[in-house]
Amino acid sequence: MTRTRALTEYGPLVVFFVSNLVWGIMPATAVLVAATVVATVYTVYAERRVPWMPVIGAVLVSIFGGLALVFDDAFFLKIKPTVATLLIASGLAFGLLIRRYFLRTVLSGMLELDDTGWRNLTIYWICVFCVMAAANEIAWRSLSTDGWVTFKTFGLTGLSVLGAIGAAPIMKSARSLDS
Repeated sequence: MTRTRALTEYGPLVVFFVSNLVWGIMPATAVLVAATVVATVYTVYAERRVPWMPVIGAVLVSIFGGLALVFDDAFFLKIKPTVATLLIASGLAFGLLIRRYFLRTVLSGMLELDDTGWRNLTIYWICVFCVMAAANEIAWRSLSTDGWVTFKTFGLTGLSVLGAIGAAPIMKSARSLDS
């Protein structure tokens, strides 16, 4: 991941965390929506293509953040990670069902795997996204709003990083089978 891509993906989350510490959840939500949209527009401009995952993420942040602001209820923001990860897991599961590996479309320029590798990687990520959804549900229901913001910023990011690290053996074994 390039430095610019990391900044545009994690920058809005860090700004959200700091804004929540300083001003509280509702102003931080407005900052998150604005920062996410700016970062996504910059990513499209810098990469000269539409990176679908950040765009979809920005749309979901805008919808759920907008609902939180309109109804003055952090609930909408808190369920966004659950909805987003379950949507992704469902999309991957649908692709698996019809034997189209959507991860291949997203990662084809970065990764070369055989069909078995793509299937195994898809199953793995479906599980990771379901775990992330369950973790978010537990967190927002059991933590204070500030505690949930900390979990979203560091816990879900950490789970995502652990998920990526955990995928390495699947990618390596599938690649070695292909050789």
